[in-house]
Amino acid sequence: MADRIAEEKIDQVRQAVDVVEVISDYVQLKKQGRNYFGLCPFHGESTPSFSVSPDKQIFHCFGCGAGGNVFSFLMELEGISFQEAAIKLAAKVNIDLEINFSASGGEKRISNELQAFLNAHELLRKFYHHLLVNTKEGQHALEYLLGRGFTRESIDKFQIGYSLNSWDYVYKFLTKRDFSSEWMEKAGLIIKRERDGTYFDRFRDRIMFPIFDRNGNTIAFSGRSLGADEPKYLNSPETAIFNKSKILYNYHLAKPSLKKMQHAVLFEGFADVIAADRSGVENGIATMGTSLTDEHIALLRQSVQTVTICYDSDKPGIEAAFRAGNHLNNGGFQIKVAMMSDGLDPDEYIKKFGPEKFRTEVIGASLTWMAFKFLYLRRGKNLQLEGDRLSYIEEIIKEISKLNKAVERDHYLRQLAAEFSLSLDALKEQQKQIFFTEKRLSAGKSESVKKPLLIVKQERELKPAHYTAERRLIAHMLKNREVAYKVQDLLAGNTFNFDEHQAIITYLLGFYEDHLEPDSSAFLTYIQDNNLRRMVANIEMMSINDELSNQELSDYIKQVLNYQKLLKIKEKEVEQKEAERQSDFSKAAAIGVEIIQLRKSL
Repeated sequence: MADRIAEEKIDQVRQAVDVVEVISDYVQLKKQGRNYFGLCPFHGESTPSFSVSPDKQIFHCFGCGAGGNVFSFLMELEGISFQEAAIKLAAKVNIDLEINFSASGGEKRISNELQAFLNAHELLRKFYHHLLVNTKEGQHALEYLLGRGFTRESIDKFQIGYSLNSWDYVYKFLTKRDFSSEWMEKAGLIIKRERDGTYFDRFRDRIMFPIFDRNGNTIAFSGRSLGADEPKYLNSPETAIFNKSKILYNYHLAKPSLKKMQHAVLFEGFADVIAADRSGVENGIATMGTSLTDEHIALLRQSVQTVTICYDSDKPGIEAAFRAGNHLNNGGFQIKVAMMSDGLDPDEYIKKFGPEKFRTEVIGASLTWMAFKFLYLRRGKNLQLEGDRLSYIEEIIKEISKLNKAVERDHYLRQLAAEFSLSLDALKEQQKQIFFTEKRLSAGKSESVKKPLLIVKQERELKPAHYTAERRLIAHMLKNREVAYKVQDLLAGNTFNFDEHQAIITYLLGFYEDHLEPDSSAFLTYIQDNNLRRMVANIEMMSINDELSNQELSDYIKQVLNYQKLLKIKEKEVEQKEAERQSDFSKAAAIGVEIIQLRKSL
């Protein structure tokens, strides 16, 4: 277990880091007024509802409700503990937390295991690269790569290496350096024989392509055979440090270009990324043999607005491009699709036509997403046949109906009219019919992109007056220590009506015992419950008056207390009816007097 981080050190880190700067590494933020807004990294959305306040050093999403400070942001996004978030932020601002780790403790043992995974991969990456470029054993592999168009610069940049043609060299290499065999098997670097329990190397006599995470740590390998050996590519299995659905190849190297250009070129595999990089396309990334996932989309949203899909131009590649494009479109990206001739993949195209043609005639001449759909939807159809032609036109009009901009709809309808010699007015009429039909159908569905946000807004609007009063009181109490104690006095022993609100002010009053000044970010660290943190972040983002007048304060307190009186009145009314039912009219009359007095006090 690790030593507890001193409270003063936590405060020092919190004051040194800027929540906007940290979150900007993960989310594209644009300033609007006093706050910054972007697409939420915690849920899919196409309209920004994620807000960051530099004044309060907190964030809040009005769509999914996520909220907190810079520590909780890292904890939620990366799935790490508070201590790990503190260590990461402290390193960012060069603050020594002055903590020591002991060798014991279950939690730390797991961290040691993961660190061993990373250390072993890093060591092997360097070893494999050294074997390729500096030894006789790797000479044939180096000549093989150079013969296929790789350059020494590219080999060094992507740290390509070579694994020896040996059954147990890596096993012995790691064992001599005190790496646990059990752990190295879990890391996917060696394999255990079932018959006798001995170990052997996973990768033998292969070109080794290291796989890096977003921070540049080596987390896996892909080994390519030098000849006809199968499989052609042998990949590391998924492990505690390697998850294909979360990794984009070359993201760590491409990140500066991605942020600068706000544009990524998405390839199907790392070989295409490396070939494109040699051609001057430095903003290339690739999935690791898997379809585009929500995690990939979230990672891309942190750096780019536009994605050019550059997949193989054969049938499977085009189908994959269509699926990826739909996923990216739902994620709110501007999409382009690069097309190549003769069913080539990017690596083959570059070898055949050269780097300049690839940059200008493939990447530079990419189709818009809608233009790609024009080509995609006519595949397998004979447009000389009336039935196929009408089917194609209807499918295209459906896609045009999904476009938000009237100018785009008009442009593509005119294109369709010109190609098939059709009346533009007739096409527009059919497009409107399809649009309203689809709208009616979608209105009946329970799920849509914007509906959850709408529901949240409606729920807020329908909240009773005492609920709003409590939240506004909390908002002022968070801003002013004196107001917090004044509210406590005015409640005169009563509590807020909502348990969560009462829990927040209980935390807040405890916080003010140790802190003389309000501090939104520090208070969020003080709160132990994640749901309460989110609620506080939401309340902090409320628009309230700078000063709380006595009249406003009195009105809020009255709403809080009156609700309790209303509950008491309902309780008395039930008692009165019960007395009447039992013909105890004197008791019923006495209760009636109590009810009148309670109503007067309202």
